[in-house]
Amino acid sequence: MFQMSAPKFIANRIFSLSKENLSSTVMRLAVASVALAITVMLISWAVVVGFKNQIRDKVIGFVAPIHVQSLDKNESVEETPFVLDSLLISRLNAIEGIAHYQMAANKAGMIKTDDEMQGVVLKGVDENYDWTYFKNCLLEGKTPEYQAGERSNEVLVSKVIANKMLLGVGDDVRVWFIDKDMQARGRKFTVTGIFETGLTEFDERFVFADLNQIRKLNGWEDNEAGLLEIALKDNALAEEVNGKLYYSLPTNLASYTARESNPQVFDWLDLLDTNVWLIMALMLLVAGITVISMLLIIIIERTSTIGLLKAMGASNKFVREVFLRRSLRILLIGMLIGNIVGLGFCLLQKYTGLIKLDAATYYLSSVPIELHLTTVILINLGTFLLWVLMLLIPTSVINRISPVKSIRFE
Repeated sequence: MFQMSAPKFIANRIFSLSKENLSSTVMRLAVASVALAITVMLISWAVVVGFKNQIRDKVIGFVAPIHVQSLDKNESVEETPFVLDSLLISRLNAIEGIAHYQMAANKAGMIKTDDEMQGVVLKGVDENYDWTYFKNCLLEGKTPEYQAGERSNEVLVSKVIANKMLLGVGDDVRVWFIDKDMQARGRKFTVTGIFETGLTEFDERFVFADLNQIRKLNGWEDNEAGLLEIALKDNALAEEVNGKLYYSLPTNLASYTARESNPQVFDWLDLLDTNVWLIMALMLLVAGITVISMLLIIIIERTSTIGLLKAMGASNKFVREVFLRRSLRILLIGMLIGNIVGLGFCLLQKYTGLIKLDAATYYLSSVPIELHLTTVILINLGTFLLWVLMLLIPTSVINRISPVKSIRFE
């Protein structure tokens, strides 16, 4: 026959959620507080991690993890050209972590139609450009196809620019430039595709064109470019690869990570870490105080019972075990409810995108969610251990309860 241990039996009689008394009300509040804390922590972590990763991937997909350009004081949009020669190629190939590199260049221009004008940056890319990221962002048409030694008129424009300039796939558009002699020169291009990254500051500025068009406009040689964009292998860290690359480049070149070239975006993302840690600390503190208050109220309410147990020979350790045993159960019930609600919301948002965002402000159209099993386990395990340590505070009161005085306690 199953026999219940003495601490468990007594704990079941002392702690009851069904009784209508002060302690039962406080226990319900403790369960709700713990459930709310776990729910908020899981959702906060999932949203912040998802938000950071999606924005970071968007920025890196647009500008590349690392780029190389001439080391000069040129602060304009247009870069100083350099040559991708055999020496530079050999140094790039010798660095572990580099998966791919591609030449590019930027040139400021202005799109003009019959009714509208829009300043843009023409980003020239060549036949080696990796269009994977933009194929995922493509709304209409297709990505341009460029050939070495030829000048293509195909361009890829953003949805923002297409809407402002009333452009569609297959439409011709004229872009005007200022050459080195300060003369206006126009080029006619054909829109082959329309994309949308959600990064408003990029979508409002960039139009993708053939690098050979930039070379012709700037009077560059066929092997010259303004930028060398470098893609990394999956397990490579941009800071580590850039550290090796920087010191292997010729003295006239320098390399920069996406974080260094777009510090405002990454600094904004770093602020989110502070926010989520603050939220988690507040949730831990509020729920912890509630649980401590619950246990103190129950101890005070059951002072005569504690005195009686001590008078019958129960040790302080035995009495503490009685109160801790049931308090831990309250914690586990609250944590279970919190996990069900928190993970349920995360799954609902991840697969339905129920809560929307203003893409112009947040770069995303819906609240992103990214949560892994390891993270869930660590959050639950860490909070549980911390709350258990906090529960040791009120149980220390039991040591100071006198059996003689407490039996008469009302």
